[in-house]
Amino acid sequence: MNEREIEAIVKQVLDGMRDPSALSGSAAKATGAIPKTSRVAMLTALENYEIKEFPIPEVGDDDILVKVEGCGICGTDAHEFKRDPFGLIPLVLGHEGTGEIVKMGKNVKQDSAGKPLKLGDKVVTCMIFKDNPDITMFDLNKQNVGGADVYGLLPDDDIHLNGWFSDYLFIRGGSTVFNVSDLDLKSRILIEPCAVLIHAVERAKTTGILRFNSRVVVQGCGPIGLICIAILKTMGIQHIVAVDGEQKRLDFAKELGASASVNFKEYKGIEALAGAVKDAFGGYLADFAFQCTGSPVAHSNIYKFIRNGGGLCELGFFINGGDATINPHFDICSKEITTVGSWVYTLRDYATTFDFLKSAKDIGLPLDKLITHTYPLEKINEAHRTNLAMEGLKIAIINE
Repeated sequence: MNEREIEAIVKQVLDGMRDPSALSGSAAKATGAIPKTSRVAMLTALENYEIKEFPIPEVGDDDILVKVEGCGICGTDAHEFKRDPFGLIPLVLGHEGTGEIVKMGKNVKQDSAGKPLKLGDKVVTCMIFKDNPDITMFDLNKQNVGGADVYGLLPDDDIHLNGWFSDYLFIRGGSTVFNVSDLDLKSRILIEPCAVLIHAVERAKTTGILRFNSRVVVQGCGPIGLICIAILKTMGIQHIVAVDGEQKRLDFAKELGASASVNFKEYKGIEALAGAVKDAFGGYLADFAFQCTGSPVAHSNIYKFIRNGGGLCELGFFINGGDATINPHFDICSKEITTVGSWVYTLRDYATTFDFLKSAKDIGLPLDKLITHTYPLEKINEAHRTNLAMEGLKIAIINE
């Protein structure tokens, strides 16, 4: 920083002492004041974010302004970055975010679970209501978050601060907000993906098959499969076999609670692979399976891992990943497999996730190691390329 830049900052600070709203950029950062503008990483074309700067709107009586601390990169962000399947470009992505309340309207008193809110509290968002009476905090199972809007998947508008890949997020009245000040930054960044798995496990429990002594196979050891293993372990399930093709991920699966692992690259053909899974369970097939890959081939294979009368939760297909080929007689009917699908989460699952994260930490599961790479906002294109190259597990944008 040269002398001219330092002089400019000093002038802004002195001006800001008379009028704090006049501060912007590095001067606002230096004083801790709220700047006039906020940077956002806007996806303007396929595989191209641009750092843009927009005015911070006036905070209304029901609104909250949050200074963003960090946000994870989700598989949904990767799909949007590569293909824009939802047709949302241009937009500000990022829905696994968290930050600190720096300004709030006079009507904001508590979060969506009834916990008090004040300036300085750390928060996450879940959904934005769309006048749908089926989506409420305590009406648990009517509808998941798929029926509502989510920050980070909103089309651009005149507010612009619509996603967590930014310096500030503008939370509008009618949104859901949770006070998570009792969780550390990495735990807060992991809340959203963990909620996906809390929902999946709750769906699995409805079959009546998933119990403490169940033998459970988890296929796919990306962040979703690894979190699934951690939740199962936290629940007290002891017999968990992880299936993946990357040995480093399988090794980490054991750190998170898997009792054994199977590398599918070491086996030729589904019969040999199913035999390996059976051997890992001591000669038994799985009572229950979680399919977390998003691969139609993997979905076709997983039925072979499950015993007669067993259960399956399919959660790997957030978007259309193509058709899977199965034999209804051998794979479903004659084995009487009970299958449930799972997609995102409900509001109650979000609240349950906070307790899971605390319980996992209490029993020593190293969930924080899921975040393998962090990048500043201005390097978000590089962060996404790292994510697409599968060079790590969870990639996060961290604001200093």
